[in-house]
Amino acid sequence: MKRIGVLTSGGDSPGMNAAVRAVVRKAIYHDVEVYGIYHGYSGLINGNIKKLEIGSVGDTIHRGGTILYSARCPEFRELEGQRKGIENLKKFGIEGLVVVGGDGSFRGAEKLTNHGYPTIGVPGTIDNDIPGTDFTIGFDTALNTVINAIDKIRDTATSHERTYVVEVMGRDAGDLALWSGLADGAESILIPEAEYDMQQIVARLKRGHERGKKHSIIIVAEGAGSGVEIGKQIEEATGFETRVTVLGHIQRGGSPTAFDRVLASRLGARAVELLLEGKGGRTVGIQNNKIVDHDINEILSVKHVIDEGMYQLSQELSI
Repeated sequence: MKRIGVLTSGGDSPGMNAAVRAVVRKAIYHDVEVYGIYHGYSGLINGNIKKLEIGSVGDTIHRGGTILYSARCPEFRELEGQRKGIENLKKFGIEGLVVVGGDGSFRGAEKLTNHGYPTIGVPGTIDNDIPGTDFTIGFDTALNTVINAIDKIRDTATSHERTYVVEVMGRDAGDLALWSGLADGAESILIPEAEYDMQQIVARLKRGHERGKKHSIIIVAEGAGSGVEIGKQIEEATGFETRVTVLGHIQRGGSPTAFDRVLASRLGARAVELLLEGKGGRTVGIQNNKIVDHDINEILSVKHVIDEGMYQLSQELSI
C-alpha cells in the first residue's frame, strides 16, 4: 500500500487534529503518501481531496476541531453516494482509508471496506459511546470543560443559595453526565440509560435542605430530558429557587488535554499500521491502557452500556 486517505466525520471532537497528524506522519515515515479528504464523506463524494505533507499537519496537535473539517452526509448512506466516493478513491489512487469519527462514521467505513477499500475506524467523539474502547478521542477534554463549568456554577449556586440544573451533551449516552456528576459531587445525575424518579430527586433535595444544605447541582444528559423542563418541575415541587444552564457546543471546543493528544496519536498511528498490514474493516481503541483493534461489524453490532457500578456509586455518595 503506497497511498492512503484520511477524513474526519460527524461531530468534531478535541484531538481529531492530533489523530490526523499521527496518520500523516506515521504514513510518511513508512514512505506512504497521504491524501486528506475535506468535509468528511461529503468531500469524498465531491472529490475535495488534497495531498498532505509533513508540514500540512505542523502546529496542529494542540488545536481543537478538525483541520479537515466535517459535515453530515446522508447521501453516503445510499449505494449511489458510496459509488461516487469510490470513484474518487480510484481517481486519486487511494488504496486504504482512515476515518476518524463516531458510530455513523464507522458505518461509512464499514461500507467502504465491503466495497473493497480497506478502511480503519478511529473513535473520535465526546460522547464516549463507541464499544471496544475504554475512551474515545475528545471525551477527556469535553469532560474537563464540563467540570470547569460546573465548578464555576457551583460558586454562584453557593453565593445565591440556589439549585442549579446543568444540561450536558449526550443524546444516547450518559458518560459525560455521569463522569462530570461524580467528579463534581452532583446531587442527582440523569442519563438516558437509566430511568429516574422525580419524586426521589425532590426528596433528596429536601433532605439536603433540612440538614442545612444551601445549594444543589443536578446534571442532566440531553437524552434524558430537557434541563429547562426538569428545572421547572424541581422548582414547582420544592419551592427552591432554581436556575438552568445548557452548556451546548462549548463542550466540543477547546485545546485537547494531554490524555486526548496522546490517545489520538497512538490510535492514529495504529490505524496506519493496520492498513500497512493489509487489514481493513477494523476499529482501533484502548482497553486497560493497551491499544487494541476489533472487527468493525462486531463493534457496530454491540450497544454502548454505561458503567453501572459508577452510576450506583454516584447515587450512594449523593445521599
